[in-house]
Amino acid sequence: MQHDRISLDEVDSRLLAALQKNAHLTAQELGEMLNLSASQAGRRRQRLEAEGLITGYSARLDPGRLGLSVQAFVQVQMARHGAETATTFARLVASQPEIVSAWTLTGEADYLLRVYCADLAALNRLIHQVLLAHPSVTRVQSQIVMDQFKPDAPLPV
Repeated sequence: MQHDRISLDEVDSRLLAALQKNAHLTAQELGEMLNLSASQAGRRRQRLEAEGLITGYSARLDPGRLGLSVQAFVQVQMARHGAETATTFARLVASQPEIVSAWTLTGEADYLLRVYCADLAALNRLIHQVLLAHPSVTRVQSQIVMDQFKPDAPLPV
């Protein structure tokens, strides 16, 4: 996945770091943090959005408060490869809300999935009734997260 690198000055980098920590910052608050006027800060944010560097804003939710007590990483190995297999597997992954992110990999596993489930029984169902039920999946290996001691962090800018 190759993207054109966007050149950032020091103010852009500080703006992005601030927004990754708190996406609710107003143009006025950003301006105060960056020693800019509110309109200058707002224009910079709009330019970074228009250039595709800022791809969206979201809220971080507490999985435990939502009843999602099991987080796991699931490696999937395919028996067959090809465009149709990849497309059907990607559709399957997209249809499962428990799978919150997915990557293609080099090495023994073809895919790595990050999943949140209510309990071990729900993880078992996802693995056996959904993933292993796909005709091209040959092997699934899961690692259950015992503790996440570093939360998902902002990207370095």
